[in-house]
Amino acid sequence: MRMFPLAAAAIVAIAAPAHAQASDPAVATVQSLDDGLIAIMKAGKAAGERGRAAKIGPVIDRAFDIPLMTRLAVGPSWNGIAPADQQALVSAFRRMTIAQYAGNFDDFSGQSFVIAPEVESRGGDKLVRTTLKDPHGDDVSIAYRLRQNGGAWKIIDVFYKNSISQIATRRSDFTSILRKGGAKALVAHLNTLAAKAGG
Repeated sequence: MRMFPLAAAAIVAIAAPAHAQASDPAVATVQSLDDGLIAIMKAGKAAGERGRAAKIGPVIDRAFDIPLMTRLAVGPSWNGIAPADQQALVSAFRRMTIAQYAGNFDDFSGQSFVIAPEVESRGGDKLVRTTLKDPHGDDVSIAYRLRQNGGAWKIIDVFYKNSISQIATRRSDFTSILRKGGAKALVAHLNTLAAKAGG
């Protein structure tokens, strides 16, 4: 198992929270993702990257708001991108996300996820904190920011070690690519990241 590489980690301060009940429906979303990740870890290398991707893909589709994550990662320039290119970016972002989870969570040696009992409210969003417990290595803190969409709570950002925003990191990377080559260059970049994750 490998955690996501973060080339230019952006540190995002997490403000003082208001607390919600542990039975908050946002927890179910994170629990389903955690269960899916344990399942592909147990499937391991024998399943192959494609096999793990096939198992985790539907879980990611249910747990993540991929279109919103793509738009947030692209940033303000999103509205200037043609609709067809926007759709291509969403598809490529989904492909990359699935490939990275399938590539990074590829073996099991007793790991487990523990979800914090309190869910934090952030305006209209919620923050669910988890810990990846590894009996043979260091534990990793992961927080998920969720927003309601169509009656379901979906992940819109992931904070590694409770401070490194995946969306902020992606935006830093994507902005320079868009500036140099536009949406098609960014689609190619996302496809390259997906291919590397599967390698």
